Amino acid sequence: MSVMEVSETLAAGRAAQELRLKRGEFELATQMGHVRTVGGALSGRRRVPRGEVERLRRAAGFPDALRERVRTVGTAEGAELMDISPGRFTRLARAGYLVPVRVYLNRYRAVVWLYLAEELRAFASSEPGLLAGRMPRSGTRTEPRKRTGGRARSGCGSETDAVRDAEAAEAAGAMAAGEEDCRPRNWRGRRIGLLLHESDDRWERAAIVGSVLDPVQLAELVPDPYERACLNRLRPNLAPGRPASEAGREAMGRLLTADDPDEISWHRSSLTALLADARRDRQAPRPSGTAPAPAPTPEPAPASESARTPESARAADSVGTSESVLATGSAGTCEPVPHAGGRGRPLLTRLRARRVRGREVAVPLVGSANR
Repeated sequence: MSVMEVSETLAAGRAAQELRLKRGEFELATQMGHVRTVGGALSGRRRVPRGEVERLRRAAGFPDALRERVRTVGTAEGAELMDISPGRFTRLARAGYLVPVRVYLNRYRAVVWLYLAEELRAFASSEPGLLAGRMPRSGTRTEPRKRTGGRARSGCGSETDAVRDAEAAEAAGAMAAGEEDCRPRNWRGRRIGLLLHESDDRWERAAIVGSVLDPVQLAELVPDPYERACLNRLRPNLAPGRPASEAGREAMGRLLTADDPDEISWHRSSLTALLADARRDRQAPRPSGTAPAPAPTPEPAPASESARTPESARAADSVGTSESVLATGSAGTCEPVPHAGGRGRPLLTRLRARRVRGREVAVPLVGSANR
């Protein structure tokens, strides 16, 4: 980023101050696209153009209008906003009609979901039939009508509201016992969608999708340890804040990991496609600093060479070059073996170069094949 570009943009903290937004409100505003940012998505260094700040400050109703667009509410306040009971609100959310933008654990290790007040009002206006009468069964809707949203930090909402939300959700949970809860799956999908929308880096995009898969599945899809290390380094923080207790961390970990078969299949397919794009763009960094060459497609060996081992075949292909290979000795140590046409090397050295997993392959002396 040039000096001129830096001077024309503001850091996130400075932009939030000039827009009169709290930290959580500003982050949600950028996630929702209400505040345009530039720069890396996951590096924590996104900046706001000066012109964007001036545009928002000149908008009608500033700053209250902007704050209202990112205001989040919990179960109790959301039910009051929609003029329904907390139990009915929870049933709608469990069925997938109301999609949360954030989740966290309160001091009692109870799961608290937060929703956008603007979306709840829009839902109440467009779906009045769901606010009264017979309730739909949970699991009938797993996608929001309008996939938007983002996340908020713990700065949004008070602890008193969180306690009331947890109590309301617990009371409604007994009524909805045994029914599928779509809130975790819908929140994960929404969160990933927002992060993908922000990032242009292909390895970062792969890390976003892979962040909801458990380590076993990730290792299955990404067998290269260096690629997995790259994905883990770029892994986003889906839910800000780390619970203090071990039980809280386990509970949050379950919310962050995909558990539905359809959801898992979708993310596995997405990760496979994103990894293919990332590998074409650049290779994952390695300790040597050089990217490995793509593995060539194996070709059937001629009949006269069927007895050659992979080690001897690679050695033969490298004849006449100035490169070197590593020969493994009986004690497991490695020693460099220069390529010089295969002549003049001690027999023991050539035998070591052709050892395959503890198996010695007899190699005839040079010039003895035609005797």
